[in-house]
Amino acid sequence: MILGKISGFFVRNWQFTLVLFGLLIMMGLNNFKSIPRAEDPDFQAPYAIVTVFMPGASATDIEKLVVRPIEDAVNGLENLENIFSQASDGVASVNVQFSWSVRDPDKCYDDVVREVNALRESLPAGIQRIQVDKFRSSLTNLVQVALVSDTASARELEDVAKDLRDEIDRSPGVRDTKYWGLPASEVRVAVNFGRMASLGIPVTALANAISAESPDIPGGPIESGMRRFNLKTTGGFKSLDEIRNTVIGSFGGRNVAVRDVADVTWAQEEAGHLTWYNGHRAVFVTANQKENQNVFNVRNGIYKVLDNFEPRLPSDIKMMRPFDQSVAVNHRLSHLYRDFAIAVGLVLITLLPLGIRAAAIVMVSIPLSLAIGLSVMNFMGYSLNQLSITGFVIALGLLVDDSIVVVENIERHIREGKGRLEAAIAATSQISVAVVGCTAALLFAFLPLLNLPEGAGMFIRSLPVAVTVTITASLFVSLTIIPFLASRLLSPTEHPDGNIFLRVVMGGIHTIYRPLLHRALAHPKTFVFSALAVCFASLMLIPTIGFSLFPPADSRQFLVQIETPDGSSQADTQRALHYAESVIDKHPEFLWRMSNLGRSNPQIYYNVRSEAVKPNIAEIFVEMKEFDEVKSPILMDKLRADFGKYPGAQIITRIFQNGPPITAPIEVRVVGPDLDVLKDISARVTSLMEATPGVRDVTNPMRLDRTDLNLGIDTEKAAMVGIAPGTIDRVVRLAIAGEHVGIYREADGEQFNITLRLPLDLHHSVSELENIYVPTSTGRSVPLGLVASPHFESAPARIDRYNRERQVAITAYTETGYNTALLTTDLFKEFDKISMPPGYHFSRGGEAEAASKSFSGLGTAILVAIFGIIAVLILEFRSFRATLVVAGVIPLGIFGGLLALLFTGYTLSFTSVIGFIALIGIEIKNSILLVDFTNQLRRAGTPLMEAIEQAGEIRFLPVLLTSATAIGGLLPLAISGSGLYSPLSWVLIGGLLSSTLLSRLVTPAMYLLLAPTNLQDEDEEHGAGALVSAD
Repeated sequence: MILGKISGFFVRNWQFTLVLFGLLIMMGLNNFKSIPRAEDPDFQAPYAIVTVFMPGASATDIEKLVVRPIEDAVNGLENLENIFSQASDGVASVNVQFSWSVRDPDKCYDDVVREVNALRESLPAGIQRIQVDKFRSSLTNLVQVALVSDTASARELEDVAKDLRDEIDRSPGVRDTKYWGLPASEVRVAVNFGRMASLGIPVTALANAISAESPDIPGGPIESGMRRFNLKTTGGFKSLDEIRNTVIGSFGGRNVAVRDVADVTWAQEEAGHLTWYNGHRAVFVTANQKENQNVFNVRNGIYKVLDNFEPRLPSDIKMMRPFDQSVAVNHRLSHLYRDFAIAVGLVLITLLPLGIRAAAIVMVSIPLSLAIGLSVMNFMGYSLNQLSITGFVIALGLLVDDSIVVVENIERHIREGKGRLEAAIAATSQISVAVVGCTAALLFAFLPLLNLPEGAGMFIRSLPVAVTVTITASLFVSLTIIPFLASRLLSPTEHPDGNIFLRVVMGGIHTIYRPLLHRALAHPKTFVFSALAVCFASLMLIPTIGFSLFPPADSRQFLVQIETPDGSSQADTQRALHYAESVIDKHPEFLWRMSNLGRSNPQIYYNVRSEAVKPNIAEIFVEMKEFDEVKSPILMDKLRADFGKYPGAQIITRIFQNGPPITAPIEVRVVGPDLDVLKDISARVTSLMEATPGVRDVTNPMRLDRTDLNLGIDTEKAAMVGIAPGTIDRVVRLAIAGEHVGIYREADGEQFNITLRLPLDLHHSVSELENIYVPTSTGRSVPLGLVASPHFESAPARIDRYNRERQVAITAYTETGYNTALLTTDLFKEFDKISMPPGYHFSRGGEAEAASKSFSGLGTAILVAIFGIIAVLILEFRSFRATLVVAGVIPLGIFGGLLALLFTGYTLSFTSVIGFIALIGIEIKNSILLVDFTNQLRRAGTPLMEAIEQAGEIRFLPVLLTSATAIGGLLPLAISGSGLYSPLSWVLIGGLLSSTLLSRLVTPAMYLLLAPTNLQDEDEEHGAGALVSAD
């Protein structure tokens, strides 16, 4: 047999095998040092988020003028799946989502950028900025530094922040550095409209004069004799005095300069985003890393820059370094390394019945298999993160299985009197087909997980990759290097019954297992059907256990999100922010807080995007001193209770979740064309949700309309006084929002906008409208009040759209102790009772939508795993009966996995379902060993009943050891309390316990009932056949 020849080659050519051994070890060490490290997997979602800023525009105007044209432009792109749009006060957001099956997300992003650029000319002139962002987990900020000062000027803070940004940008591995929380500096031309009106100067003349002088346009070269000169013109401002001295024109017989009608000063733009660190004024500086970088190397480079920069800070500016993602990465990875070390120790203990030498040989397969696995993963571009390490820990208990079976068989041959070399070759050849079949069956359980759909599949992918490459490596090691080591290191004079541990285990097998096996074989039908009935009855536990998608991230950081009604002033939002800060400060469990007013905190978690600038939002980024899986949720509930006491604002405590991005755990979409009808239906939905126990923090964006001030322009009167169409709009926008009329460049290359506007302190008040004058065709200006009758009017605060239809997305969170899936199901039962007009309907979003897409992919993975394993079994046994006997172990493991989830309190989450898929391959692997050895004994002439009993007793030890090592490897993960991988580990442990114990009786009984009648004829079997009457 070719496998036996391969093993014999490595056993006989020991010099070559030693060189290969050394190569694998060194390769693994090198890749362990160079492989990127991160907390979570790095993956790119096929999303493009288009954000358009148009200050002063209402939600209805944004929808009509911006959102719909963009939706129409991108609607024809290939692989487009969904378009989520949102129009709100001055901001449009269009989230273009493509199918997760696309090969190149960057191309999808480029397509959206191309369509938006082509559309730009047709969009309104009042748009301030358009940005198109992509979603990639590595774009999350790695560090967030605070430059703190209560006394430094805004200009000084800005200069320091820019210098720090530029230095961090040059650090190796850094992609992008930004500073936040400081209005940008500008050269402000504060216009005196009254003075200009008295001189008969239209404000447009002032704007045009500065705009004309701002560009630095060279006059070109000129020659004089033997010399050549470059002509210098008047363009390009070198100082503020040059702006002040710019001549607007000749009015009333004299030249009028800018200084005559306006004040030119350094100032800041209107405060949109302000930040504080522990209550002190601050500027935040953030940096993220490029793809495939080691988070620790990038962090060390950034901190080296910070260490060199800090001594150069002005005395009144302090640098604080509160957020460092590498701390969390190091904490999580170090815990996983610890779990890995504990797992290695537990695996070693379970191998003691093999003997010290045999156990040492088996343990060699761990570093060798991991070395190969790490090298392959590094080559494939994966990082060392919490999921890939979890995959390695899961594989730890499995990768020794092949080596255990091989070494145990070699030891048995040595105890039967063969020499070490002969025993190594003969035993490996005898067991090699079964080992390959076992590993193939195990791989078929994990391989389908590599192609799980949606973001959940992308997020989890590094786990099955780590398992599959490591298990494949272990197969190679077990059939090559392990037989070589066994032929050189196993003792030829072992006790015929093995060491003391083996004798104790075998004594237990003979004393306890043998009588139970006799009883099972005496009544096989009763025993098999009873066991299977109990296992299938356990499926009724599923509704009690409940479903979920991904658990919380067990992070020390969390966000406090504050939102006041649309139309609220920034000062009103700040009062709510101060209240939330005061509640946080009452608890000594918190280490620091970073507050944001007018915007969300910069992105610090991969699936939580930052909100654009809005005066009615604020957010606090908080870190606890330590996370405790019991105390921390209680603390969060206390905060929520206190936050709920504040009137006039919604304050939500948001903890970070693993998995793909979702808006909120519960999301209900009401879809239909008319806003008034949508508002009415959403109000009823909101009332139902708020009255449902377990539902908290219900958000309805259409709960309240915002109130705006309509100038009430009388166009007929405006025409009568000679005001040209469009002039009022431009003048009002110039006065209030400001108009950029040029660029001011300093000597070092820094550029600043030159902005015309009314004098501004922090924000404009309604009284400023009295200071605005509008130019007429006669050259004089008239007060705005002459042609305007301002009045208040209500308008939608926000308009949401889903696939080019209007919708209202009502979101909510789940209270501690409640299951999101069950709550969502109960809510939609109530929603079905609501009478809906034609053209209106409900749809599910949030966790329910993500789970339906993700779990649908798991169904395909389960089918591929089961039928792939069945194909392997048929190829190995060439018998449907033998295949059915081996596959009969599957329900036994599911029974134990469900019980484990029930007793530990975990739900059927995405990762726990993955545990069940993996369990199928693991438990079938053990069953193959028993059936294959029974077939070998029968071919050798052993009677059926005797062959079953012998195989049951002889194969009990390797099966017991392989299950024990797997459980030992998984136990540290299970008891770690991680919501991400503990459920998966408990499923595997529970399933292995039940299948190992029950299958040692059920599988022999099934074999007796379905025993192949001709082991040599692959065409003999045509199905399960009739059960052999044995009762």
